[in-house]
Amino acid sequence: MAKKVAKVQKIWATGRRKKAIARARICEGTGKIMINKQPLEEYFKSSLLQNEVKTALTLIEASDKYDVEITVTGGGLSGQAGACRHSIARALVLSNETYKKPIKAAGLLTRDPRMKERKKYGLKKARKAPQFSKR
Repeated sequence: MAKKVAKVQKIWATGRRKKAIARARICEGTGKIMINKQPLEEYFKSSLLQNEVKTALTLIEASDKYDVEITVTGGGLSGQAGACRHSIARALVLSNETYKKPIKAAGLLTRDPRMKERKKYGLKKARKAPQFSKR
């Protein structure tokens, strides 16, 4: 006789920041956070970035209720941490609609629109001009 295994509901959401894109999958569990198949503390060495990733979970006091698996690509560490935070917040709202009000009030559902400004011709960077010489 075959055993019936209860299916664990897994919720996917995508978050973005600068050039980084993060896909988070959350399911009920013990509070384990894995990023690119590495523990959170191993992937983000800085406690500042670790706290940024956990922001949405600590806000709704669900740090030990959900397991999170994140695949993140592109950008630097700061952008990746922001993308992870955005994707976790979106996934939590999809999992439980009552989380939406506090998460939205904290501004975690809004994508950060700040991007790197493009370089212009005749300049060294986006705004840095070559040194002016009168003679």
